[in-house]
Amino acid sequence: MKRIFTVLAVGIALSVSGQQMTLKKGLIIDSLPVNDSISETFSLYLPTNFEVSKVWPVLFVFDMQGRGKQALSMFAKAAEEQGYVLASSNNLQDSVPLSKNLLVTSRMFDAVFSLIPIHKKRIYTGGFSHGGRFSTLVPTFVNSIAGVLACGATLGNIDVLSSRNPFHFVGIVGNSDYNYPQVLVAKKVLDRMKFPNEVLIFEGGQTWPPPVDISNALEVFTLEAMARGHIPKDSMFVQNKYQKDLAYVNELYTNNRPLLADNLLGEMLEIYRPFKDTDSIKDSRKTLRKSRLFKTRSREQNALFFKEELIKEDYEYYLEEDVITYNYNNLGWWNYQMEELQKFQKSPNILQQQMGRRLEGYIKALVADNIDAIKATAPQDTEALNFLWMLNTIIDPQAYENYLKIISYNAKIDDYGTALFYLEELLKNGYADRLKLYNLEDTALLRITPEFNGIVEKYLEKARYDIIEE
Repeated sequence: MKRIFTVLAVGIALSVSGQQMTLKKGLIIDSLPVNDSISETFSLYLPTNFEVSKVWPVLFVFDMQGRGKQALSMFAKAAEEQGYVLASSNNLQDSVPLSKNLLVTSRMFDAVFSLIPIHKKRIYTGGFSHGGRFSTLVPTFVNSIAGVLACGATLGNIDVLSSRNPFHFVGIVGNSDYNYPQVLVAKKVLDRMKFPNEVLIFEGGQTWPPPVDISNALEVFTLEAMARGHIPKDSMFVQNKYQKDLAYVNELYTNNRPLLADNLLGEMLEIYRPFKDTDSIKDSRKTLRKSRLFKTRSREQNALFFKEELIKEDYEYYLEEDVITYNYNNLGWWNYQMEELQKFQKSPNILQQQMGRRLEGYIKALVADNIDAIKATAPQDTEALNFLWMLNTIIDPQAYENYLKIISYNAKIDDYGTALFYLEELLKNGYADRLKLYNLEDTALLRITPEFNGIVEKYLEKARYDIIEE
C-alpha cells in the first residue's frame, strides 16, 4: 500500500494500513500495525528534527518479551541527540524458535522501510541482554545491517559469523556484569576476523547502560559512516567527540581507573584513525601502560578472571548434578557460596568487588536458564523446579514469587512442613500481601491450619482465621 507523507509542525501525517494518522516527532508511538493482514505491531520514534526530504539512520531495537515501547524509551534520549530513527517490534518472544522471530523482524523491517525514508547504508540493530544477543544474529540473515549495538550482552553465536558479511559491533557492558569477561573474549574473536568493533565499559552490573554511553555508541556509528563515505565528513563533529573522549580518559585515570582509561584509548585508536594522526593516542596509551597502577590492576584482573572461570565451572557442574538428583541437601553449599560472594563484594579491592557481583549475576542467570529449560519440556519436572525455586530464595531472598511457588507446590503434595517453613521465611523477608497469601493456589487446606495462621499473625499482626488453642 502506498503511504503519502505530509510534513507538519510537530508531526508527520501519513497513511498507515489504509488509515490516516499523525506521527508526532520526539515521542514514542506505540502499536503501529505492520500491515493489514496480520496483527503484529511495532513502536517507532522519530527525532524532533525529522523531515521526509532526507534519508535517516535507523536503529532497530529488540526486546525478547515484545515490549517495544519500553525498549525504545531506553534509547530515545540518545537517538534524539544523534538524529536516529528507532523502531521495535511488539511481537518478539524468547520462547519461540529463532526462525519465527526472524520472520517477525523481517516484516517489521519492511513496514519501516515503506513508511520512513531510511539511509540504506545506515541500518543498525541493537538491544539489551537477550535482545542484544538476538541483534547480533540478525546480520547473518539480513545482509544490509551496518552495525550492531549490544548492551549487556555478548555475541549470540560466534560460529555463524562470516568475514564475507561483516558488521560493526559496538558492545556496552558494565565491569560488574557477568557478561563482561565474555564480551572481552568476543572482541578478540572479532579482531581476528577483521570485524570493526568497539567495547564501551561503564561502572555497573547487568543493567541498562547510562544514556551517555548509548549516545557515544551512536556517535561511533556516525563516525564510521563518515569514514566510509556514506555521509559527508563533519570536522567539527569529529573534533568535538575527540576532545570529549580525551577528557573522559583523563577523568578515568585521575580517579584511579587505569583499566577503563586503557580500554578507551584502545578504542580511540580505531575510531579516529580515518580522520587524524593517532600518534598522540598511542603515546598516551604507552605511558599509561608503563604506570605501576596499571600494571598492578592488569595483573590482578587477569588473575581474578582465571579464578572466576574456575568458580563458574563449579557452579555449572554442581547445579546440573543437584537438579538431576533433586539434591536438597546441597542447598547449604549454595548458601555458603553466596556468603563467600558477599565477602568478595565487601572487599576493599574494587576488582574483587566486581568479580563478586559478576558471579552473583552469573548464578542468577544460570538458575533462570535452567528454569526456562525445564518449563520448555513436557511433561515439566516440577520436583526440579521446586529445587530451583528453593535455590532462588538463597541467591535472591527478596524475589518473593519463588517462596509463593514453593508454598503452593508443597501444599499440593501435602508437605506442610516445608510449606510452613518457606511461609515464615517469606514473611521474615518483608512480604506483606495477606490477601495474596490467602488466595494462593493449592493451599486451601494449609491456610486453615493453626500453624499457617499463627505464622501470619506473628508477622502481619492479623490472620484471616482464628487460632484455637486446645
